[in-house]
Amino acid sequence: MRKAFRRHDGRRADELRPVKIMPGYVRTADGSCLIEVGGTRVICTASFAEGVPAWRKGSGTGWVTAEYGMLPGSTPARKPRPIGRPDSRGMEIQRLIGRVLRSVVDFKKLGENTIMVDCDVLEADGGTRTAAITGAYVALVLAVRRAAARGSCRQTVVTGAVAGVSAGIVEGEAMLDLDYLEDSAAEVDMNMAMTARGKLVEVQATGERGGFDLDRLQHLLALARRGIKKLLRVQKDALLRGGRRR
Repeated sequence: MRKAFRRHDGRRADELRPVKIMPGYVRTADGSCLIEVGGTRVICTASFAEGVPAWRKGSGTGWVTAEYGMLPGSTPARKPRPIGRPDSRGMEIQRLIGRVLRSVVDFKKLGENTIMVDCDVLEADGGTRTAAITGAYVALVLAVRRAAARGSCRQTVVTGAVAGVSAGIVEGEAMLDLDYLEDSAAEVDMNMAMTARGKLVEVQATGERGGFDLDRLQHLLALARRGIKKLLRVQKDALLRGGRRR
């Protein structure tokens, strides 16, 4: 019988890192949380504002957009701030976060209002984009709750839950939720976002050292699906605790 596979941190191949979401982490934001996924920590805030981009005016519908950045101390070597020069990786990730969040928003019920979500990485140990997606959803819901309480939009703006997780193949083994050591050695790297209804919103899979077959992709998708179901429960618990820190 094959010995049960264990990763360098002792996890099973299908096991998430410890996940913690602290809602209301930033008192001045309409909605916020700190999400910790293993050694990765991201502050997510959501700000509700009247008005929409010029191309959206007069439509009666709102907009949701996102920004993402890694703070200078988030990695062992200082991460320079992208002042005066766009960070292409950051732009790709913030577009991803925005697309995923918009998949669970009813823009007619939002009205001509905009929700801006900001995701700032405090510490990066792999999976920052998927941690940001998972935390950004919590911040978004809290911001909508607050706006609805003052009559700025409907409570039912958010139509469902969504979360994200990574998976990959390292040394021939399919694994869920890669940390930095695993991600940097991955033969295949995949990020997935899925709704609580089981609908895929985004799948990004790359063969870092060559191609991979459909069976391997199906295995990674199944791992990610199970991981996201667990993350959705963590989100739900955080929103039940909800509120703002005083």
